Amino acid sequence: MNATDRTPAGLLRTALSDDPSRPLVTFYDDATGERVELSVATFANWVAKTANLLQDELSAEPGDRLALLLPAHWQTAVWLLACSRVGVVADLGEGSGSAARADVAVCGPDTLEAGRSCSGERVALSLRPMGGRFPQPPEGFMDYAVEVPGQGDQFSPYAPVDPDGPALALPDGSELTGAQVVDRARADATDRGLTAGSRLLSALPYDDWDGLSAGLLAPLAAGGSVVLAPRLERLDAASLDQRKENERVTHTAG
Repeated sequence: MNATDRTPAGLLRTALSDDPSRPLVTFYDDATGERVELSVATFANWVAKTANLLQDELSAEPGDRLALLLPAHWQTAVWLLACSRVGVVADLGEGSGSAARADVAVCGPDTLEAGRSCSGERVALSLRPMGGRFPQPPEGFMDYAVEVPGQGDQFSPYAPVDPDGPALALPDGSELTGAQVVDRARADATDRGLTAGSRLLSALPYDDWDGLSAGLLAPLAAGGSVVLAPRLERLDAASLDQRKENERVTHTAG
């Protein structure tokens, strides 16, 4: 853990310099059987490509708002960190309300209608296995899976990101700066007993601070990793125990 990091993107940079090959996010969809594991380096590459998409294709600037209308998913985690790289406020507010006040709306297949309230740019994610495309792109939306592969693997912001600027808007109406996000993530990591190498299994949704913290930010701050399984209720007790053993889980949430 680097005590000088003051944004979530800074935490990722530290993780990348410490051990780029270790797992960072392992995602399970127990409805489809999908399992995706991203190392720190692979996750950071997705973040860089998405940040370039945000900055160059969507013309996002520090202080702009992005309505993040996605469930707990590895691609949602990527978008959260991409927003931090650019300095964009990730708004997790409810549906069409957050979209209406956003400069960019990022939606899954179940939130397209809410995303149409955004008068700015709109991006849709199919959330299909392997990051697949929509069979037919939704009208009025950019298909993330079509656009992101061609983006650059390195990212440099056009403007510096202020750690004391707004970074995360939560559904309860509160907003956190980048520095506050990092401070809270570190505090949560300590409270949960997370250390370097910890593996936290989280079944929590990404719809409040607790879900974001357990499902990404606290493990990242601790130098650990997350096993993100939002449909964990589909497993019986024996399968859950096997999952924990297979994934070397040390902590659980949800």
